[in-house]
Amino acid sequence: MTAASHVRVVTFDGPGTPPVLRRVPRPSVPPRGALIRIEACGVCGTDLHILQGHWPGELPWPITLGHELAGVVEEIGPQLRTDATGAPLREGDHVMLPPLNACGVCEVCVDTPERANKCLNPTYYGRKIPFDRPPHLWGGWADMLFVDLDAFPATKLFRLPDDMPLMVGTLVEPYSSVTRAFNRVDALGVGLRTAGASVVIQGAGPIGLLATVAARQRGAATVVMVGDPETPRLDLARAFGADATVSLTATPDAADRIAAVREAVGGAGADIVIGCSGNPAAGPEGVEMLRDGGTFVEMGQFTDAGSFDTSWHRICTKEIQLLGSWAFTPDEVAQALRDLHAIQSDHDWPRLHTRFPLSTDGVTAAIAAATQMTALKATVVPAIAGGD
Repeated sequence: MTAASHVRVVTFDGPGTPPVLRRVPRPSVPPRGALIRIEACGVCGTDLHILQGHWPGELPWPITLGHELAGVVEEIGPQLRTDATGAPLREGDHVMLPPLNACGVCEVCVDTPERANKCLNPTYYGRKIPFDRPPHLWGGWADMLFVDLDAFPATKLFRLPDDMPLMVGTLVEPYSSVTRAFNRVDALGVGLRTAGASVVIQGAGPIGLLATVAARQRGAATVVMVGDPETPRLDLARAFGADATVSLTATPDAADRIAAVREAVGGAGADIVIGCSGNPAAGPEGVEMLRDGGTFVEMGQFTDAGSFDTSWHRICTKEIQLLGSWAFTPDEVAQALRDLHAIQSDHDWPRLHTRFPLSTDGVTAAIAAATQMTALKATVVPAIAGGD
């Protein structure tokens, strides 16, 4: 068989296992389906936590990870005419597909669409569809992604603007999560909206950096990043809009970090703290970075990394708003796409990405770079030569 007749896909057999590169037959496209050629797919913190065994439930191993994807419609069925927003969809269009796809018909989706992120029957790409299910192309670390709306009617493709670079397109999914977090704050009322607020971001990873960008886009007066390492992460945070950064290494004592944040935002504490670190122990520290009456949003615990000790007295006496934020709704994906498109010329986005080939060595190196924080956004790019 020729190379063109087969598609490469990377799978994992369980937490702690190495990647396995497989080749599967290129599938035919169903009437309400498509074959998406993946141009790039980021390594998300959720992928890392899944590989560390932190997913709160069973997963159908072996699976293909990767969900921060952007690609090109290689083939499309005659009955798939539009994307999730109703925009025309054709071969050659650039698209992204979120991992969490709300069903749209359960009681949560129908009665409270603003909470469709908690759909009772979601379709998950990049983790919940087993590799063993034909045609085996259900995640982003592959040459192609298979779409069949008859098999998975909740699936939502979003057409990317023609002038949006595909590497920026890979950021639409994480920007959707950030969009949800800030929308949660905005929903509390005019007095607590982002505009004019002081915002602290805990965690200097990709989500933290995008939260910095979003805070600026929404009109925050002051943005402070708390995290590590200085290079490349805190350097990039300042380049992308942080007024000040607080290094965990340079400031190892929590009390000193709290004092540094308070000084940076004017003394009384921040209006808003966004928890993006994925470290449960950061929560109590973030609460102390808030002014009395401030708002703490935790969005970095998508998987279960464990518990922490805290004093509920501090939640009460500071009279804060404590919010959780989980993923996004379909509307927030569309909102994030529009918002990111509006600022795509404002930042040097290529600085975020470190590119790796689609191979066992490449994926292993991408995971290591993300885990060891030597890359801000490790990104698997199938077109790069190297490895298997």
